[in-house]
Amino acid sequence: MNSRLFGAGAVLSVLAVLGSLPAPASSAPRPGAHRGLPLGAPDLSETRTTRTLQPGVTLTRIVRGADASPLPWTVEVSIPGGAGSPDPDAPPTALKDRASADELAADLRADGFDARAEDVVTPAVADHAGGSLGWRVRVGRFDSEAAATAERTRLRTAGYTGAAAYTGWDGNPTDRGPWRIDVLTVDPHRFRGALRASYGPDLENRETTSELAAAAGATAAVNAGFFVLDPRAGAPGDPAGVGVYDGRLLSETVNGRPGLVVRDSARGTRVERFTWRGRIVGGGEVLPLDGIDRVPGLIRNCGGTADDTPTSASLHDTTCTDPDELVAFTPEFGHRTPEGDGLEAVLDRHGRVTEVRSPRGGALPDGGSSVQATGRNVAALAAVAKTGRKLAFQGGLRDTAGRPVPTPRGTSIVNGGPELVRDGRLHVTPAADGMVQPGNPSFFYGWAHKRNPRTLAGVDAAGRTVLVTADGRSTGALGLSIPESAAVAKALGLRDAINLDGGGSTTMVADGEVLGDPSDATGERPVGDALLILPDRT
Repeated sequence: MNSRLFGAGAVLSVLAVLGSLPAPASSAPRPGAHRGLPLGAPDLSETRTTRTLQPGVTLTRIVRGADASPLPWTVEVSIPGGAGSPDPDAPPTALKDRASADELAADLRADGFDARAEDVVTPAVADHAGGSLGWRVRVGRFDSEAAATAERTRLRTAGYTGAAAYTGWDGNPTDRGPWRIDVLTVDPHRFRGALRASYGPDLENRETTSELAAAAGATAAVNAGFFVLDPRAGAPGDPAGVGVYDGRLLSETVNGRPGLVVRDSARGTRVERFTWRGRIVGGGEVLPLDGIDRVPGLIRNCGGTADDTPTSASLHDTTCTDPDELVAFTPEFGHRTPEGDGLEAVLDRHGRVTEVRSPRGGALPDGGSSVQATGRNVAALAAVAKTGRKLAFQGGLRDTAGRPVPTPRGTSIVNGGPELVRDGRLHVTPAADGMVQPGNPSFFYGWAHKRNPRTLAGVDAAGRTVLVTADGRSTGALGLSIPESAAVAKALGLRDAINLDGGGSTTMVADGEVLGDPSDATGERPVGDALLILPDRT
């Protein structure tokens, strides 16, 4: 953990221990100033240390339950479909029905392991009733990760599969921590820099949050939206949802999912749900677009058109497919467009067709763009893409009522989900945003119910933009479940809040230093985009 930014030599305000936090002098409450965070028991110790990074920007480190005793490790065993399972041939997962879990636990005990079956109960949220997610099977309780790993090895030797797990990551509300959370607050009334999203030199490649911050000379930054990680799911680095940068729509929406809207001035920050419409116009014809700046046929997080497989609804961390697509590429995508079967119309900076190539893919002219077609859309594009003809892209974002959403220069929108807070009230929407997946409770269990590193963002009642990271996946920082993330956002005073990409992506940078401990074993993860706080350069 980097602590130089909070060292004794810094200009700091220590807000003290839970129960003695002073109320602010201003009429609008400072985030979290009235009480401790709603994590663990009410009597936990909590310290808050605040530093001003530049006029209008503060950084607060919150540590809760620092003196907590360690919790036990265990081994979570993958459950095959048992004789009593609705689907005995289903692949092993973390959660199954009780009959399958009991059957596995009995087999483990017969083989000499200290096994137990546990019902996993999750709290209700705005669009998910909660209750039992299913049953898990665990073996033993151990004082160290090494002891749990040794038991996992013994299990594998006996023919079982599983993983060592720290029970502090389960989300038990009586746990005593520790939690380590960093909060950036941008006050638009005093801020004279710029607040904007950056994807780096091009959309199709990934950079770390610290690299994006350094390249822009940012005072501070956090990672932002979900993005393509696996080349089999598209172009790594491509936003997996809406992406607007300096007013330009460079990535289409996962239809109906929320995004965080910020402006360079840090005024008017909001969370809003979006759809989009796009088309190519030329030669008297209008061709509807499926996407912008992504590999045709691969729709990460789904939420595309009605002919997508397996669904046109949002389905998080799933790649839907469509063999018949029309996708536009902007100059910002990268030096080369994706290669594959189909047709591509290459346009110069004025939108005139300079080349029609098949198969598709290759270099673009300086400032140029292109349109790629696959499957049944090839003939339609071939009919309008004549050399010298001008093709125009038309369209943009819409709200969920279908009304156009303007995105003037200086506007950034990054994708996220689920919502966490709306109008000052808890409003958690995992079902609407594709994290509740029928037939796969293990996904919700691992992604939303269990504690993970998280990145959150929103706006408080005073119009201040608040960016939050919570370290996790360690014994020194438990992380947050999605319901806990919402509770933290509300306790910090956010009027509207959204979950951004988390896990190994969660990173905050301030004054050139990475705060906390990114959870990937390889260190800080390269990401698709980041939110940057830039200094006043006037």
